[in-house]
Amino acid sequence: MGIRIKGSGRYVPEKILTNDDLERMVDTSDEWIVSRTGIRERHLAAEGETTSDMAAKAAQKALENAGITADALDLILVSTVTPDHIFPSTAALVQRKIGAPKCPCFDQEAACSGLLYAFNTAYGLMASPLGYKRVLVIGAEKMSSLVDWTDRSTCVLFGDAAAAFVLENDGNPETKDFYVAGEIGADGEWADILCVPAGGSACPASHRSVDEKLHFLKMGGPKTFHMAVLAMTNACRAVLAKSGVSKDDIAWAVPHQANRRIIDAVAERLDMHDKVYLNVDRYGNTSSASIGICLDELNQSGRLKQGDLVLAASFGAGLTWASMLIRW
Repeated sequence: MGIRIKGSGRYVPEKILTNDDLERMVDTSDEWIVSRTGIRERHLAAEGETTSDMAAKAAQKALENAGITADALDLILVSTVTPDHIFPSTAALVQRKIGAPKCPCFDQEAACSGLLYAFNTAYGLMASPLGYKRVLVIGAEKMSSLVDWTDRSTCVLFGDAAAAFVLENDGNPETKDFYVAGEIGADGEWADILCVPAGGSACPASHRSVDEKLHFLKMGGPKTFHMAVLAMTNACRAVLAKSGVSKDDIAWAVPHQANRRIIDAVAERLDMHDKVYLNVDRYGNTSSASIGICLDELNQSGRLKQGDLVLAASFGAGLTWASMLIRW
């Protein structure tokens, strides 16, 4: 259909929180964090900086990279679990900030799998009778707003960032689609092992919910690790089978950057260690922004060439998972 990735961009806050900084905040150490996660530092939003602020900055860079202006957009789709507000949507705020008047927009929430879910959604809408020509897809998270900075098991993991992509249907039947094959899935039976218990209709804000720290992220570590490895591995295998593409033809494998040990375990099962792109040491887990940051770093550094095949995979709360074979 001629639907391709026209441009990419990312935004990462200036403030860096290192493992040494965390040693002064909670009972942990650089050695403990690195050996268990591979993370050395993460970026945190400035005071007053919101998810929509970061998303808009990444969007502007993607638009510049694509060589188009915001008023040319037909749709804005934002993946986030850290919206500025329950409503209106973060996408609506981004629309206002980048100057895309009356452009349809909405949020999508699939946690760390969010960007790949959003790519699937955007491609489907572009290929549908709606016929959107230019779509802005964003993964943006202010995870620091959900972190309990006294909980050493979770506060070491997360960072803030945003990544954005302009998808364009150029109308040329000879242009190969960026979307080669995809796999998305979920299992709500395990929804409770990675969640923020309060703040929604099930547990509205109250003195009790605040006192019990129910507005912070809660995670069941060992079970999450096992399921992440299994789901990402199976999703990648399913995408390769659907596409008929050999792993030898993949230029880059881009896993969700949550934990170095999870990434290594998936790479070992797929026998793709030599193709894996890593930046978890510099950013930590930025949820739905994670894969997008990797793709933009590869693009802006010139390591992604036109026609390269990228195998991306993710896993997140829900529990959700996704894998996608992308043609650059």
